[in-house]
Amino acid sequence: MPRNNILFTHSYFLRFDPKQWALGQPYPPLGTLYAAALMRKNWFKVSLFDTMFAHGPEEVEAALEEHRPDFFVVYDDGFNYLTKMCLTNMREAAFSMCKMAKARGCKVIVCSSDATDRYEKYLSEGADFVIIGEGEITLLQLVRALQHNEDPSAIPGLAFMDNGRAVKTAGRPVLKDLDSLPLPAWDLVDMARYRQTWLDHAGYFSLNMVTTRGCPFKCNWCAKPIYGNRYNSRSPEQVVDELKLLRGWFNMDHIWFSDDIFGLKPGWVQEFARLVEKEKIKVRFKIQSRADLLQDEGVVEALARSGCENVWIGAESGSQKILDAMDKGITIPQIFKATELMKAHGIKPSFFIQFGYPGEVKEDIEQTISMINALLPFEIGISVSYPLPGTVFYERVKADLKTKTNWTDSDEMALMFRNSFPPSYYKQLHRYVHQNYHQHLAQNSLVQVLKKPFHANAGSLRKALSVFYHTPATLIEKVKLNRLEKAL
Repeated sequence: MPRNNILFTHSYFLRFDPKQWALGQPYPPLGTLYAAALMRKNWFKVSLFDTMFAHGPEEVEAALEEHRPDFFVVYDDGFNYLTKMCLTNMREAAFSMCKMAKARGCKVIVCSSDATDRYEKYLSEGADFVIIGEGEITLLQLVRALQHNEDPSAIPGLAFMDNGRAVKTAGRPVLKDLDSLPLPAWDLVDMARYRQTWLDHAGYFSLNMVTTRGCPFKCNWCAKPIYGNRYNSRSPEQVVDELKLLRGWFNMDHIWFSDDIFGLKPGWVQEFARLVEKEKIKVRFKIQSRADLLQDEGVVEALARSGCENVWIGAESGSQKILDAMDKGITIPQIFKATELMKAHGIKPSFFIQFGYPGEVKEDIEQTISMINALLPFEIGISVSYPLPGTVFYERVKADLKTKTNWTDSDEMALMFRNSFPPSYYKQLHRYVHQNYHQHLAQNSLVQVLKKPFHANAGSLRKALSVFYHTPATLIEKVKLNRLEKAL
């Protein structure tokens, strides 16, 4: 009888990422659950060892003993930006799990951003096969071939060892009909653990969904090893159906739509809003978008009607020179207009900010800080430029990378190539910009309280009074930054 028992896992261990562990807002491995659902639909027996809350890779031994799988599949969640960062803590954990499964006689298959970029390394660390790029259909074809002792070398999207050397088959086109996939295998997840963690840390429960795959834009630092530059979308009808199911099953308070770009297809957002209103679905959600896609007030208004409360945009820099160098394809006026439109419709705009791009000088940094202070987004996420294989940016700086090419965890924030300032400067800049941002938020709150004192509540008063903490704290961080500048 053909072997058909598959144990899925992924390589993201929340405990290995101190910043995210402290934040306490984990999402189930959505990409993994999609793959498991497809295999189960095709009559394979599937189970999941979810590493999210595990103490270490050695815990997989118990799952291997319990399920005795024929196939061990490390299938990372390609929708989560944390896995796209290819953190070394997670890579080493994946290697350990591969070796343990291999020792038990499993066929070991890996599908991840990191493995796509470093397939030779994974093959040398215990993987029998690495899936290159989007994985569901490749995994199904591969396991079927192995079941029947067929040669898998004609299957697109694979890497494996052949006569002592790593080889790759032809690339696989991305899947266009996303509605053809079954919904994720949510039942494999211990949802109670996720819920409780969210409630303990955030006071509400959020789940993740995805409506699209890929991104057609050309930002030259953005790696797209899984879904590439093609953009394919689920139908708004199927997305709303899933939203209803998840609300019924798990009663979540909030959704993170983890698309790279939400609602790019013309008319999609408006139809989604219409269906959400028709079905009387009341769920708050956040998305990722672009400033140039939020210039149309009708689009922003439809997002607000459908429940969108927070939009993260890649503002990146307040310097047009740096945006152009990144091939970002947006302008500073577009960032301002998108922010103003979102605020006008009750949506909280949040900014991804990136420092340290090649060619950035002090004037560019000051322009970015000025933009943040002027627009006062709801949240900011600050990083330094992070080179990943397959990007124009990586090719530009790889001669400076030497042995270090990845961070250990998401809070490392180390600049890994030569630039205008040393890595210590950017770490201090990160601290200063955050304090400066909170100081300006507090000042704005104080002005509002003074203008309308009878509208103030405990929260707005507390925020306004925090100006007396953030003002001296900002000054201290600025003095430290100035000292680093003078030492150069």
